[in-house]
Formats: sequence, C-alpha cells, structure tokens
Amino acid sequence: MFEDSVSNAEIARAVGVCAESVRRWRRVWEQGGASALRRRAATGRPPKLDDTRVEMVRAALEQGAQAHGFEADLWTLERVGAVVTRTTGVVLSRASVWRLLTGRLGWSLQRPERRAVERDESEIARWIAHEWPRIEKGP
Repeated sequence: MFEDSVSNAEIARAVGVCAESVRRWRRVWEQGGASALRRRAATGRPPKLDDTRVEMVRAALEQGAQAHGFEADLWTLERVGAVVTRTTGVVLSRASVWRLLTGRLGWSLQRPERRAVERDESEIARWIAHEWPRIEKGP
C-alpha cells in the first residue's frame, strides 16, 4: 500500500489501527524498505535458565517432591525454587518460579483434594444406593 501511495488514513482504516501507527510504519519503510517492517526478536534480559536447564528442572520435578527430601509429595513455589537452585545453581524469585512453571513448563495450578484417610468409597456407594432412597421416601 505504501508503494501504491495509499494515504495513511486509508491504510489505517483498512488495517484497523490508528493513523499514527501507519505514519511510524511509513517512516520505517522509507528508511529501510519492507524488510525493516518485519517483526524483530523480543528485547530485554535473557532468561536465567536456558532450554537445557529448564529440561533438567522438568526431569527433577517429575521425580516428585518426596524424591527431593520433602515430607509430602506436594509442590509449592518455595519447594520448586529450592529444587531449581539445587539442580541448576540459579536462584529464582517466587514470581520467576511461577513464570517457569506456567510459561516454560506448561504446568498449571493444582489443589490437592481434601479427603479423609478413612474414607471408604465402597461404603459410600452402598449408603447412596440403599440408605439414601429409604431416607428420601420418609416414614
């Protein structure tokens, strides 16, 4: 559209952006051509853990929390952070551990079910099948 001398306003309407963005794009296009408009890699600080270390952490976490000396087989951000430090030597904040788990590893928050150890599923099923209909009928 730039090559066809289409106005900034027309391009903005066609693409669905504001005219200021089109003006900025046109300046970049005039200086460097179409290749200057291509998407560039994200800038910023590189991650502390490269892909190899992330896979090391994944393997360590898949062993379970008890394999790393924790009492219960339950992961918390603090526990994962401790395993990351032991495995890779890199110390991460709680927020960075969360981003590692949800972003790079693709894990999600899971809450353990709160169930009594004494729970007897077969007795519950029997009660629902036999006792509950009797109670529901009434006297």
